[in-house]
Amino acid sequence: MTESRYLAPDWFTRNVFNRAVRSLTRLGISVAGSRELRVRGRKSGEWRSTPVNPLVVDHVRYLVAPRGTTEWVRNIRVAEQGELRRGRRTEQFRATEVADDAKVPVLREYLRKWGWEVGQFFEGIDKNATDADLARIAPGFPVFQVLPV
Repeated sequence: MTESRYLAPDWFTRNVFNRAVRSLTRLGISVAGSRELRVRGRKSGEWRSTPVNPLVVDHVRYLVAPRGTTEWVRNIRVAEQGELRRGRRTEQFRATEVADDAKVPVLREYLRKWGWEVGQFFEGIDKNATDADLARIAPGFPVFQVLPV
């Protein structure tokens, strides 16, 4: 696994699924815990949005990028902050990237909770994988700790 790993969404995911989840989330209807992530573009400075599944592990919130180094990952690395929205509720946060050696419990819990939705991006790795297997793939899956502003 490399840090530059990226699996682009297909037409259906980008134009139907993500738009539907984002629309429902904007209406205040969370799909399996979904939120609309908003981050300023690293070049344009304009707000960019995408649906995400925030994860809580040991009372700490995280964002995991199952598709790898996506545009939101690149943007949040530069901006170091963003917003999570559901309906009218907006939560501003700071983001701190998690080191590869600390990702194993987060990736395991992410797969336990959302493997049914994102398991296809983990290329045969599931919630029952060994710590060594999760550590091996960790560089290809950016993880950010979500901290209150």
